[in-house]
Amino acid sequence: MHLLSFPTATLAVHGGEPHALAEHAARLHGRTLTLVHPFGDAPFYRHGWHSWSVASWFAPDAPPLTPRPRVRWPMLDDPALLAQGGHISCDVALASAGEGRVLLVGACTPGGRITLEGDVWRLEHPHGGPWLVLVDEETRAWETYTQHIAAQMGARGQTPAPRVWCSWYSFYREIDADRLHAVIHHWRGWPFDVIQIDDGWQRAIGDWDANERFPDGMAALAKTIHAHGFRAGLWLAPFIVHEASHLFAEHPDWLVHDEEGRPVVAGNNWGGHFYALDTTHPEAQTWLRETFHRVAAWGYDYLKLDFLYAAALPGKRHTPMPREDAYRLGVRLIRETVEAVHAERTYILACGAPILASVGLVDGIRVGPDVAPFWQSEDRAVWLGDWTGPATQNAIATTLHRLWLRPLLHTDPDVAYFRTRYNLLSPTQKEHLQALAHIAGFLATSDPLPWLSEDEQAALRTFLTTTPRIEQVGRYTFRLDGRLVDFSAALQGWLTTPEGVSRFPL
Repeated sequence: MHLLSFPTATLAVHGGEPHALAEHAARLHGRTLTLVHPFGDAPFYRHGWHSWSVASWFAPDAPPLTPRPRVRWPMLDDPALLAQGGHISCDVALASAGEGRVLLVGACTPGGRITLEGDVWRLEHPHGGPWLVLVDEETRAWETYTQHIAAQMGARGQTPAPRVWCSWYSFYREIDADRLHAVIHHWRGWPFDVIQIDDGWQRAIGDWDANERFPDGMAALAKTIHAHGFRAGLWLAPFIVHEASHLFAEHPDWLVHDEEGRPVVAGNNWGGHFYALDTTHPEAQTWLRETFHRVAAWGYDYLKLDFLYAAALPGKRHTPMPREDAYRLGVRLIRETVEAVHAERTYILACGAPILASVGLVDGIRVGPDVAPFWQSEDRAVWLGDWTGPATQNAIATTLHRLWLRPLLHTDPDVAYFRTRYNLLSPTQKEHLQALAHIAGFLATSDPLPWLSEDEQAALRTFLTTTPRIEQVGRYTFRLDGRLVDFSAALQGWLTTPEGVSRFPL
C-alpha cells in the first residue's frame, strides 16, 4: 500500500506506486488498482461510456441505473458494465471533497473503468493507464485532466465548429431528393456552413448506396449543396449492420461474435436487430475503405458518423485487441481514406461514440442523447430506467456534465429548436437549448425555413451570427453577455426512480 498525500487529503493506493506531478496531482500506472479516499459518503460524478450514456453527479445513496430491456443495453451504455451492476464510471470519476474541491480520478488513454463503492474505488485499464489523481477546485481539476489527455492523445485546433442545418429533427427518415433540393434553395444566403443529410437516403444500414428516393444519386445532391455555398454533410452508421441488409446476408464473418459464435447484437432499430462490424477483419477494412472513398468522391466533406460504439462492444474479433483500440482502428481508417480524396480536411462528427476513445481522431462529438420536440418521455425514463432516449431534458442534462471536453474537441449538444410548429417545448425550454449551444460551441438546427415565423427566423439568424461572451458562475449557471442562464430548474426530476427517489444531488 502507498499513501498519496495532498495538501487537503491523504489517499491510500493498492496495486501501483504513485508518482507526484504537482502539489495537487499524481500519476498512477497499473491494470488493476484500488484507491481509498477520505471523503466518505460524498456525492460522486459517474461518466457514461458513449455519447448517449448518462453522465451526471449522483447523490451518495443513489441506487444504480438499471435500464430495460437488455437488448437495448449497447445503445445506452457499456453492456458489460450494466451486466456487472453497481456504479461504474467510464474514463473518469469524481467525488465531492468539500469547499468547492473534488477528488478526480481519470484515465488519460481509452479503456479505463472505475467501480465506485463508497470510499473504495477500483480502477481497471487494459493498458495500465496512465491514471491521473488529483484533489483541487472543480474547474481547475477538469482543466488539469484535459491537459493530460491532450498530451497523451492530441486535441483539435481552435477553429470554431461549423454551423449546421441537419435534416433529422424535422423530416426524420421522410426525405427525398426533391424535398432536400427545396431545403437547400430556401437556405441560400443564410449563415450556415453545412447542409447535412441524415438517415433516410441509404438502401439499408450496411448498404450505403442511394435508395429509390434519390434517383440521381448522392453526388448530384452534394454538387447542389456546394453550388449554394455550403459544405455537404452526410450521415452514415459504418460500424453497424442491419439484419435486413445485403451486407449481413453476404458477410456474417465480418461481424464481432460472442463466445458461442453468434453475431453480437448492437441494438434494435429500423424494424429489427443490428450487429457490430469487426473493424479488425481485413475484408471488412477493405469494405470500409471502398465505402468512404465512394462517399468522399461524391463530394461530402462533413460526415456525421453514428452508432459508433458498436466497434467497441465486447466480443471475439478477427484480431484480438482491447475493444476501444478496435474502435480507434476503424475511425482512423475512415479518416485516412477520406483525407486521401479531399485536399482539405473532412469534418468528422462522432455520434453514439465512446467518448475518450474518440479524442484525437474526430473533430466533434455528440455529448448527450438526441433532443426531441418534447421535454421528457416518462414511460421510457422513469419506468424503464432509460435516461438516454430522445428528450430535451436528457440532452441538456448530460451535455451539461460533459462540457469539460471542450478543450479536446467540439462538443455537440444536438440541435436547437426555434419553431413553434410540430413542437411541444415551451419558450424557456427552447431558450435553454439555444443558450447551451453557444456554451458548448456548436450551433445547429433542423428547423425548415417555411416552418418558422418572421420572429423565429430573426431569432435563428441572431443565433447563427452572434458569439456571446460566456462566463461560468456555477456548476449549472452561466452568463451570456451578462444575461444569467441557470439550468438548475431543467435538472429537476432527472434520474428519478419509479418510487420517486431522486438520484441527482441538486
